[in-house]
Amino acid sequence: MKKADLGVAIYILAAFVMLIVPIPSWLLDICLAINISLAFLIMFVCMFSKEVLDLSYFPTILLFTTIFRISLNVSSTKLILSTGQPGNVVETFGSFVGGNNLVVGVIVFIILVLIQFIVINKGSERVAEVTARFTLDAMPGKQMAIDADLNTGAITDTEAKIRRDKIQQEASFFGSMDGAVKYVKGDAVAGLIITAINIVGGIVMGTQRGEALSTALSTYTILTIGDGLVSQIPSLLISLSTGILVTKGSGAADFGNVLVSQLFGIPKALYIVGGTIAFLGLVTPLNKVIFIVLGVSFIIAGRVMQGTIETSKIETETEQEEQEAQEIRQPENVNSLLQVDPIELEFGYGIIPLANVSQGGDLLDRVVMIRRQIALELGTVVPIIRLRDNIQLNPNQYIIKIKGIQVSEGEILFDHYMAMNPGYVEEEITGIPTFEPSFHLPAVWITEGQRERAESLGYTVVDPPSIIATHLTEIIRQHIAELLTRQDVQSLINNLKESNPSVVDELFPKLLSLGEIQKILQNLLKESVSIRDLLTIFETLADYAASTRDTDILTEYVRQSLKRVISSRFFPQNETTSVVTLDPKIEQEIMASVKQTEQGAYLTLDPERSKAIIDATGRELNKLENLGKAQIVVTSPIVRMYFKRLTEEYYKDMVAISYNEIESNVELQSVGMVTA
Repeated sequence: MKKADLGVAIYILAAFVMLIVPIPSWLLDICLAINISLAFLIMFVCMFSKEVLDLSYFPTILLFTTIFRISLNVSSTKLILSTGQPGNVVETFGSFVGGNNLVVGVIVFIILVLIQFIVINKGSERVAEVTARFTLDAMPGKQMAIDADLNTGAITDTEAKIRRDKIQQEASFFGSMDGAVKYVKGDAVAGLIITAINIVGGIVMGTQRGEALSTALSTYTILTIGDGLVSQIPSLLISLSTGILVTKGSGAADFGNVLVSQLFGIPKALYIVGGTIAFLGLVTPLNKVIFIVLGVSFIIAGRVMQGTIETSKIETETEQEEQEAQEIRQPENVNSLLQVDPIELEFGYGIIPLANVSQGGDLLDRVVMIRRQIALELGTVVPIIRLRDNIQLNPNQYIIKIKGIQVSEGEILFDHYMAMNPGYVEEEITGIPTFEPSFHLPAVWITEGQRERAESLGYTVVDPPSIIATHLTEIIRQHIAELLTRQDVQSLINNLKESNPSVVDELFPKLLSLGEIQKILQNLLKESVSIRDLLTIFETLADYAASTRDTDILTEYVRQSLKRVISSRFFPQNETTSVVTLDPKIEQEIMASVKQTEQGAYLTLDPERSKAIIDATGRELNKLENLGKAQIVVTSPIVRMYFKRLTEEYYKDMVAISYNEIESNVELQSVGMVTA
């Protein structure tokens, strides 16, 4: 057992022993001295602690000290009533602090109880209750602020975790303090009742021993008052400590310096106070020496404080100049300039309110939701999305960058809504013509007053933050494959290894390297196939990697294992999906042109023949587009990846799926065949 644990255990055990076993007066004196010392220690620790969480166990400390103090009350009561000699400490407090006078002692004791019960306890209880309520109410906002800082790259994951833990600790602390203050309040009430009982019991015990009523009243009342004082003074210190702690707030602060600087930090106020006090000493019958000296002291203090402030300003300016000069003299550290953010969203000053939480903007929250949505949809973690304002852009313009290079842009009207015709709206609505940035669909900007009418006509109405969020989501989907780094793959492997170490150990690094696994996962993501089922992917790779390390062929094996995922994504349940098929002759022609090399396979089709196949594919895809269907081409398994590679630069929205990647319960309808 640790020494600290042993000390706490002895402290609590001693309290319960004193409740049961009578103790000698000399031991009571030691315990009372310890109790007073601890009370002073707690008060000064509360004063000089930087943050309230430095005393996160304060509610428990309150409980322990209250129990110990009550046990001392019981022990001293036993000695007063049984022997009339409770020890030096109680007798000294009764005679010296109480003035060895019954009336004075009673009045002093009552005043102490009133101060503690009505002033300090009542205020501390109310402050603790309100602080706990506001702390709990503010938790969601603080959590959202942390998520926003995390998504903008202002803090790291570790810093975000530390901040979240601190918020949780603060909520727990102030919630506990709200209840712990009741200990102090109950202790004050108990002290008052115990004192009254002791006075009556002392008089009864004194008269039983044959003492005169007046003698018993004087002796036992003074001893009881001494006992009450020696108990109430530490209790008052603990109450004061509680008040200091709950009124300090949660911010880090040097209590003494902050208190003095806030109270005496304005020279003008000191001048006015000094002049007023000196004036009262001169023109009224008040003691002139005291008031004039005090007034002059305030004026001198104001002058000293003014000089200190001026000196501090000069020193600060000098330090800043020296620091700037030092930075100029130092060689520039260009390492920070080499960092490239994976994803950046830059916007003009007119869009800033959408990203400013204080102005009601929720763009940061939407960025959080984008990362969550992509993780659920594709099974990969989107890198931190950096948000920046750029004064070089038009006020309403925004651009999206991938690895420092602009890949898309858009423009919005901050106080307007975008209305899009889904295809069946007959009556047009007036507005500013534009194009939806994600899919380049025709749309119009409308005002807030037109929104309800546009929705009633059947228009799809979208607010500016949703437009930006949708555009950003589509760009991330298009480039998610290149955003998947080796470090990301290593993190995915580590997560899988925690639950399925066997398959990971079998595959990596024995059969496939980290780069090869990354290439396969990128191939899947490039065609919008989710890698969330990483266990199935790794088991499939472990089955086939021993026979081939060709990442393209391994990708096809994995796609076939993920046919449930592919079918659920591209083929709605209980619906017949329209598709286009590939002529077997073209399939044979493509396969005949495949050349295998050590660097991989490539096609050797004649350029004219390639153009003919591409044109034929375009004609068939137009049929699907005219029907409002997704552009899906179904091929044989061996041809799929080569056909996709041949046409992907021309038809980016086309989905190539092999027969082996389709579930048996999927209903398909062919509306054409690619033939040339």
